[in-house]
Amino acid sequence: MSLPNYEPAGELKIGQVGIANLKIRTLDIPALAEEMRQRVTRAPKMFDRAAVILDFGGLSSLPSASQARELVEALRGAGALPVGLAYGSSENDALAVELGLPLLAKFRAQYERADGAAVDAAPPPASAKPAAKPDKPRAAPAASGAVEPGLMQVASVRSGQQLYAEQRDLTVVGTVGAGAEVIADGSIHIYGALRGRALAGAQGMEAARIFCREFHAELVAIAGTYMVADDFPRELKGRAVQIRLEKGKLDIAALD
Repeated sequence: MSLPNYEPAGELKIGQVGIANLKIRTLDIPALAEEMRQRVTRAPKMFDRAAVILDFGGLSSLPSASQARELVEALRGAGALPVGLAYGSSENDALAVELGLPLLAKFRAQYERADGAAVDAAPPPASAKPAAKPDKPRAAPAASGAVEPGLMQVASVRSGQQLYAEQRDLTVVGTVGAGAEVIADGSIHIYGALRGRALAGAQGMEAARIFCREFHAELVAIAGTYMVADDFPRELKGRAVQIRLEKGKLDIAALD
């Protein structure tokens, strides 16, 4: 008699996933599609068939289901792949159900009042079970924007790899290869060449910076503000640089 096979047909793991958040500020579907098409054209390695979360928090009211479907199809036609909605209000939840898309709580929408102030999305339902009380006291959570001691990567980051330093700085002793991606909630220090993508301040830390010894990047970003290779100053190619966010724009300056 053969024993039953208890091996699962599929193994599910939860990991760090790079997903872009598109905050809709004007429900102009042709304009949104054209903007996305231009992003894909200028940086295909970053945006072509990129997973995108739709965030309707910048609108005064949610779009109808038919408008949202039209937007999803327009963005797909432009080269992006909308995969969910940012976590928001109960109406937003209902819209996600109607569209057959998930809500991603990590991408929490902020709904703006008429006076321009931001209002956080509704908290999880009160019926949710509270977390079990820990046996031992835990350290208080770090303040917003604070980072832990840095993560050090001694080996180079090869093409196709992604390295993420959560709530801390990242130091790469070697090279970040073309097609590789390094992400940190703090700053990024690269002692070799940067040939791939570097995204610092991933959770919104605008004071984060990127340093590298040899600048050949495909894309750099700080707190969501990005710049692609076509926009880099040509005279800085191959040089040691520092990248920071200055008045809402990326500033790239030589260090040597």
